[in-house]
Amino acid sequence: MIELPKSTEFNRRIPKQKFYENLTVSPALKRVFIDQIKVIYWRNKIASTTMNLAAGETVTEIELFEIKLNEQKLDESVLRQIDKEIPYHIVFLLEYEGKYQAWTAYKEAAISGNNAFKVGNYYHTDWLEESELPLKVDGLNVDIVYENFVRQIAGEALQQDGSNETLKELVERNERRKKLEKQIAALQAKIRKEKQLNKQVQLNAELKKLRKELEKLK
Repeated sequence: MIELPKSTEFNRRIPKQKFYENLTVSPALKRVFIDQIKVIYWRNKIASTTMNLAAGETVTEIELFEIKLNEQKLDESVLRQIDKEIPYHIVFLLEYEGKYQAWTAYKEAAISGNNAFKVGNYYHTDWLEESELPLKVDGLNVDIVYENFVRQIAGEALQQDGSNETLKELVERNERRKKLEKQIAALQAKIRKEKQLNKQVQLNAELKKLRKELEKLK
């Protein structure tokens, strides 16, 4: 897996029903847990107490979860549900027939506090051999190690273009870009269906504005 010292090993199996026994979980999400997941392991805990790292200001621990799958896909809502239940930062390793994908979302404490977290969009690697996963502990404190895990998993999506943007700023820019791309695709489909010329002109003006905004984010 990732090269980590023995002191970080946890290796505890977590019953998957723990995550869908909650009354707020929909029957559809419960079915995804049952059908798509074989077993969940809490493999490692990365913290100042388990490694030679300084404590972080915003990240206290990074948990490494391995999820063995019944098929080569997992609904993202499952990861979001687990992230909601566990008040720590998590890197997920999905395994299917010996191949792995690393997943994570930029996760930060919510303004409300009370161990609540705001979970952003998820990033993931391709399906790779275990030895090819681009994950390594890089940093002197837990905050930096976590940020580098997010960058390693996201790859080109969160590459800096020579600016001094923080990871949070890069994530927000990427999320805004994805939102604009969806809006542009929806607007293009609407234009193709529109029969009235004046409406087409109006929609094309809106499309031009969105494309200009998207160009600024690239």
